[in-house]
This record gives sequence, C-alpha cells and structure tokens, in this order.
Amino acid sequence: MAELLVLRHGQASFGADNYDVLSDLGRAQARAAGAWLRQMEWTPDRVITGTLNRQIDTASEMGFAPAPETHAGLNEYDFANLLEARFKDAAPELATGDRRQHFRVLRETVFAWQRGEIENPAETWDAFTARVEAARAFATDTDAKRVLIVSSGGVIGQMTAASLHAPAAHMMNLNLQIKNAAMTRFVFSGSLFSLNEFNATPHYATPQGAALMSYS
Repeated sequence: MAELLVLRHGQASFGADNYDVLSDLGRAQARAAGAWLRQMEWTPDRVITGTLNRQIDTASEMGFAPAPETHAGLNEYDFANLLEARFKDAAPELATGDRRQHFRVLRETVFAWQRGEIENPAETWDAFTARVEAARAFATDTDAKRVLIVSSGGVIGQMTAASLHAPAAHMMNLNLQIKNAAMTRFVFSGSLFSLNEFNATPHYATPQGAALMSYS
C-alpha cells in the first residue's frame, strides 16, 4: 500500500488585499510539519502542489528534496467569485476581520453553490469536484510509495468526503474543521483509495507547538 499525505497550506493573509501570501505564522507551521515528518522518517518520493502561492510556498518551507510538481486541480475554489455571483452588487463586506461572519457566509454560499442556486459562477460545483478527482487520480497514478500534496481546505474536504462516499454538504463540514498545515492521510493501491487519518497536527502536540495552531 502506498500513502498519500495531503497537507493544508500554512496560514495565509486573512483580511489582507492579497490573501495568497503566507504569514510568518504560516511559514513556521510549514517548517514544523516538515520537521515532524523528517523526525518520523517519512520522506516523500513525490511532492505535488496546486498553483497558488500559499501552497507552493508551504511546500518550499517544508524543505523536502523532490522538486514539486503542480496541478491546478488542487487549487481552492474561488470564494470571491462565488460571493460576487451570489450577491451581485450586494455582497457583504468580509474583509473586516470578523471571522465569525466570514465563515457563516462562506458556509451558506458553498451550500448554495452545491445546490446549483448560484447563477453563472466561474466554476460550477460539478467542475470543481471533477478537477479535484482528476488531481487525486494524477497523484495516485504513480510508482511512488509516499506522495505529499499541499493543497487547501475545500479540496481536502472534497477529497475526504468523496473517499467516504458522503453527501456533498459533508465536504463543507469537513472543510471548516481543517487546521492550517494539518495532515490528512490516505492509502492507495490500484483502484483502492481509503481515508486513514484526517486533520492531524502531531507537530503542534507540545506547549510550544500549540502556539502555532490556526484555522485561517
């Protein structure tokens, strides 16, 4: 059996003009994850990220030798576009640091997207799930025994929900739980693909490491 370890990127720049930049905390989270994996003698044979800066830079901070490949199927869904498509000119202001409002609107918007209630989004729900599956297939079509992916919460939530044959709404319930630089592990062999571990953060399991914990 081979392993697919999917890591959510480190903390990005919540509330900033450009979210797609790792914070100093995000860089420290990525380094902690890489250090813990090396301590466990878990070294990837293959590294894959999406094309977003926060994903690529997380992989870089982890410091593993294989040159990362990229696959756009691992990119996060475009929440800003979904907001614009859902609310038109009446989109709520979310760049204020109010995290509770942000995540409530995020959850409701994704559920509406899944139900096909948002007109003309840049990407449909079906297109999103198809590209996530294409990325999963790309990552597991390999002779490598240890594959590391760096992606985002929505992609990880969808990959996990699909592996469990769970209803679409479950993707978002999983998405909102995933901590920055958390590890979700699958095992695979041929057509077999099974969840082994979800949202694990053993690299935060010390008093010093606990200070690195974040969700956004």
